[in-house]
Amino acid sequence: MDPVTLLTSQLVKINSSDPGAYEGTIGDFVTKWLRVNAPTATIEQDAVLPQRYNIRAVLPGKIAHPALVYICHLDTVVLGSDWQKSTPLAGKINAERLYGRGACDMKSGLACALSAFAAIAKQVAAGKQLMRNLVLIATVDEEDYMRGVEQAIATNWVTATDWVLDGEPTNGQIRMAHKGRTWLKLTTQGITAHASTPEKGIDAVAALAAIITKARDAIAALPTHTKLGRSTITFGLIKGGYRPYVVPDHAQVWIDLRLVPPLNTQQVLTIFEQIVATTKQQYPGLNVELTIDGDRPPIEENLASPLLLNLKKAITAVTNTTAQVGVFTGYTDTAVIAGQLNNHNCLSYGPGNLELAHKPDEYVDLADIARCYQVLLKLAEQNLTA
Repeated sequence: MDPVTLLTSQLVKINSSDPGAYEGTIGDFVTKWLRVNAPTATIEQDAVLPQRYNIRAVLPGKIAHPALVYICHLDTVVLGSDWQKSTPLAGKINAERLYGRGACDMKSGLACALSAFAAIAKQVAAGKQLMRNLVLIATVDEEDYMRGVEQAIATNWVTATDWVLDGEPTNGQIRMAHKGRTWLKLTTQGITAHASTPEKGIDAVAALAAIITKARDAIAALPTHTKLGRSTITFGLIKGGYRPYVVPDHAQVWIDLRLVPPLNTQQVLTIFEQIVATTKQQYPGLNVELTIDGDRPPIEENLASPLLLNLKKAITAVTNTTAQVGVFTGYTDTAVIAGQLNNHNCLSYGPGNLELAHKPDEYVDLADIARCYQVLLKLAEQNLTA
C-alpha cells in the first residue's frame, strides 16, 4: 500500500463523526503526524469547542500573503447503518477502492493535502525556498455549523487575498461556484379548540401548510442560473399538533433554501414576509415568528483566478488532460471563506465522487487518491524556487 493510501486508511479508522466521537482523536493523530513528517513547519492548535480544535501548519515563504492554503475538515457525518461491503471504520481495500466513513468526504482529501505538504517540507529542508507561505489548515465542525472555518477566519489563519483549496470530492473536476445555503425556522401560533368546533380556534398547522405551499411556488418561480440551475427549498422538519380531535395552536417548520446568484437571504426573507402577511389575512389572529438559522451566500466563479489558472496547469501536467470547471452543489469551508471575506480565489478539488458522500458503503477509488496527491504536490511545487 502506497503511503498516501495508507494514511487515508489510518484516518478512516479513526471515528470523527459529527455528531458522535467528534474530532479530538483525529486531531491528535494529525498533529503528531505533522510533527514527525513536517518537523520544520510551525504547527499550532486553536480550540473551537471543548476538545475540538483546528490545526494549522505553516511553511514560510518570501511573502506571507497571498499564501497557498490547503484546507480540509477533520469530521465526518454519523457512521450510519446498512453497510454491505464494509464497516464504517474499516478503512479496507476491495477491488481498488478504499471503503469507510469519510473515505471520500474527506479523509482521502486530507491525506493528499497532508502528504503534499510534508513532501514540500522535505524539499524546503533540503534547501529549496517557497515564494509564498504554504499553509495547511484542518478544521472541525464542517459537517454541522462550520464553526471551525469561521474561527479560522476570525483568527486570521486565512485572509481575503489567500489562494485557498479544499480537498472535497469533486469527481475529477475543479469546483468553484456554490449555491447559497439559507436556513429558516418558521413558527405559527394559533388558538386551540375542540375539533367539533374548529371555527372557535385558529389552526396553526393549516396556516403553516398554506405558508409552505405558497413558499414552494414562490421559490419555483424564481429565475435560474446558467450554471447552478434553480434555487430550491426543502421543508426538512415539521412539528405541530396534539391529537386528531384538537385544533392545533402551535406548529413549526425548519426550512433549507439553496439559492443561486443574484439571490440572497434578505431577498428571500422579503418573499416570506409577504407570504406571511397574506396568510395572516386568511387566519385572523394568527401569530408567525420567522428567524434565520443560517446564512451562507451563493458564490460565483472567477475564471480569472490565479489559483484556478495554476491548478489547471497542475492537473494538465499530471493527467495530460484539460481540467474541467464545474459547480459544487453543497457548501464547503472554502465557500464560507469566499462568502465572508469576499475572497475570489477559493476552489475545491479532491478525490472521490460527491454522490457517495454521507451514504453507506462510502468509498474512494485508489486511482483518485494517487491523482489528487500528485496534483496537490505539483501545485505546491509551482511555489518553489531553486
